[in-house]
Amino acid sequence: MADSLILEVADLEHDVLTGIYSEETGKPQPLRITIQAKIAIADRYEPDTPLEASKNYMDLKAAATDALPQGVHFKLIEALADHICTTVMADDDRIEAVTVKIVKLAIAEANEQIGITMVRERR
Repeated sequence: MADSLILEVADLEHDVLTGIYSEETGKPQPLRITIQAKIAIADRYEPDTPLEASKNYMDLKAAATDALPQGVHFKLIEALADHICTTVMADDDRIEAVTVKIVKLAIAEANEQIGITMVRERR
């Protein structure tokens, strides 16, 4: 098995305009988002290895928060996951794949996790 490096931001809770039902549209919904980015691994990571040898995991967080277009309503959370994947992969050819898991918190009745997981590999 080849070496790999997975950067992760897990269980980020953020309100996003999403949904298809009338009670969902027009107001943000709380989502729990986990992002994993598989990145080309360096040969070694020494104590003084600079950040440029990896990717700043805050970029993953920003892809699910600050990088979302203001006022855009994502009918499907699949479209939101696709936007996050595209944002994480943009301008960094070292990213080999991105996994985004989105859980819709507002529709859970008994603490179940209802949502999707999307895996996008670089083509």
